[in-house]
Amino acid sequence: MLLGKRICVGWNRLLLLLPVVILIPHFLSVKELHQQMDSQDIPKEKPKKPDHLIQGPAAGEGLPNRLQCQGTRALNRTQILRFRNNSLPTDHVALVTVFTTYNSTPGSRPNEMVTVGNMSYNKVERSMAILNVFLNFVQVTMPDSHVIILTDPAFNLPLHRDTITIQPIQGEYSRDKLMLQRIRSYIMFLQTRLEKLKQKQEQVTHFIFTDSDIAVIGDLGKIFSDYPNFDLALTFRNNKDQPLNSGFIAVRGTTDGIQRGVAFLQEVLAVYSSKFMRASRMLGDQLALAWVVKSKPNFNIKRFSRGEAFQDMIGGASVLFLPCSLYNWTPPEGAGQFHGMSLDVKVVHFKGSRKRLMLEAWNFLSSSSNLPDMLCLILRSGRTKYDF
Repeated sequence: MLLGKRICVGWNRLLLLLPVVILIPHFLSVKELHQQMDSQDIPKEKPKKPDHLIQGPAAGEGLPNRLQCQGTRALNRTQILRFRNNSLPTDHVALVTVFTTYNSTPGSRPNEMVTVGNMSYNKVERSMAILNVFLNFVQVTMPDSHVIILTDPAFNLPLHRDTITIQPIQGEYSRDKLMLQRIRSYIMFLQTRLEKLKQKQEQVTHFIFTDSDIAVIGDLGKIFSDYPNFDLALTFRNNKDQPLNSGFIAVRGTTDGIQRGVAFLQEVLAVYSSKFMRASRMLGDQLALAWVVKSKPNFNIKRFSRGEAFQDMIGGASVLFLPCSLYNWTPPEGAGQFHGMSLDVKVVHFKGSRKRLMLEAWNFLSSSSNLPDMLCLILRSGRTKYDF
């Protein structure tokens, strides 16, 4: 009997402890959940971007027709390139870009000042420095060309250069609508030029619309003589969703060329406004470009994967498609970067946070006067996100 009582007491104690045993894992899981939620509430610090160039291996080593580098010394392009042709230019070419700046907000962090070389910049000064470097590259590589800057009439652009024209165009230049406004500005600019051309107030000038964060390192005017039958030129890459980049658009400056270029851009603007306003701050223009081109009957999308220039009729315009690997090469995300840099590259596009690299490249070229070596600097430093 005594043994039976002890067994019963033992079972009673076990039954009393059983809920506690069951609840312990539950309490632990709730505690872990709260810890996870608390950790999610704590904002994670963004990794600090490098404040100096970080060089790695140069892509394309051993591949034919690619820049070969030993450090920042070019092995197969050691001579300074000659940019001027022996013959006098027969066509006038102007580069056109849309530019404005945005002041830093009152809550901006003090560490937003950035130092490159011996200069320190705030956000506005950085944008102006990039614009000036863009102009410097054009002056070196295309000295006979002109640069036209389209801007907000309310913006006082502090630039004074003989080869620069600042043309205010009314519009909406907010950050969220800038890409949309850029296309509108292109159209309004071309329409104004068309009227002057019809009235014989101006000579024929071909136009190349570009972003201002590019380095022109070859004579872009040659496309108008090498490909004499196109109205409009775009750059393409092997990218299924975004095969066309809007950072380079060329329009032949004849009456027919401008009219067809305006009609094409108006169609892009209509598609942009009706289908891609959700991406109005970024990429909407590129999505609209791709939609207009790919929606045309019998257009062969596979040609984007071949990396060779080709022409096609899009609507009523003859459109020349130029490979990004030559006319819009981007470190590190542009077409061709994994296979290095072509020896015939004409444009380097410093998208996104690569603006420091653009300034550093110009500083390097200014001190060395060696363009191929500068390209090695870009090739070896282009896969790092810097502080711009």
